[in-house]
Amino acid sequence: MLARWRRGVALARMLAAGMSLAAMMVACGTEFNPDTGGASTGAYQFGVQTKTSHCVAKGGLPDHACTPGDIFTNATKDQICVSGYSSSVRDVPQSVKEQVYAAYGITSRQPGQYEVDHLVNLSIGGSNDISNLWPEAASPKPGFHEKDEVEVYFQNQVCSGKIDLRTAQIQIASNWLEVYNQIK
Repeated sequence: MLARWRRGVALARMLAAGMSLAAMMVACGTEFNPDTGGASTGAYQFGVQTKTSHCVAKGGLPDHACTPGDIFTNATKDQICVSGYSSSVRDVPQSVKEQVYAAYGITSRQPGQYEVDHLVNLSIGGSNDISNLWPEAASPKPGFHEKDEVEVYFQNQVCSGKIDLRTAQIQIASNWLEVYNQIK
């Protein structure tokens, strides 16, 4: 009980210092649940969809009930940091892309308006599973072009040893926009 209280005090002090809640929880070893805005009771739940239709992206983020993110659990830093890794594992058929658009209620689109994007990018071990895919808009900004900057940032951070692979995966799945705003 005392240890739990001390953790709460430490988290409150970090918040007062201006750290974001999600980054704070990851730094303390507590996982962030983007659906509730707080700590989850266990490990981050990659690949667990609780909804497969009527999905709604809001504010540049996917509907986490539909797109919680997913990873190749066997991907390692040594694998992902090899040139060509992403292209060697990329495998999203057009039929799956159409399922993603349908789940989010997108029935028509203009070229360049959306891209079916990996929430956890392939270059940091994200998977091709539909639970990791969402129709990301190009605009308003930040859109899919700006998310590409976050993806490059995380791959560079992981491959240089500045951040571990699992932390990068959780951070991009939790809220890539928060990371974008921090690196800009």
